[in-house]
Amino acid sequence: QEFVAVRVQDPRVRNEGSWNSFVDYKIFLHTNSKAFTAKTSCVRRRYSEFVWLKKQLQKNAGLVPVPDLPAKSIFYYWNEDFLEGRRKGLQAFLDKWVLAFLLLRSRRRALTAVLPCLNRVVHMTVCLSDSQLHLFLQTQLSLAHIQDCVQGHTPFTVTDAILTYASSNQGFAQAQQE
Repeated sequence: QEFVAVRVQDPRVRNEGSWNSFVDYKIFLHTNSKAFTAKTSCVRRRYSEFVWLKKQLQKNAGLVPVPDLPAKSIFYYWNEDFLEGRRKGLQAFLDKWVLAFLLLRSRRRALTAVLPCLNRVVHMTVCLSDSQLHLFLQTQLSLAHIQDCVQGHTPFTVTDAILTYASSNQGFAQAQQE
């Protein structure tokens, strides 16, 4: 059976004590879905990058609302409860995409069970097929490079970028170091 497991883990404060400190989160993906180029990946992303991703996905979702992100705050980076709450919120954001994707693709679910939410699921699945989401989850490319790659302004394709990152073992090396 097809599965997609995405885990948001390990919030880390970077540049602690400086004016440009921030928190990033490890995103681990494991799947057997043909929709994903790499079957496993591990990247680190900042909250601001999730905000960017939500805006990009909203463009594709049309009038269907994109799941909410946890609230923004610049004052609670050092608070473990806040960091854990934000991590859970980011996890919920990604889980909603994965659930919609699996509901639509599942051959074991009766269509009648999906019909009440089919319109929303279809729109969310369109977003899940968005190359920007795949690059966000499966490479460590900057947001600018993600946009350039999707628009064809790079010498490499989306698939090339994902496979290059996966084959470099950066994701696994990063996961093991942390």
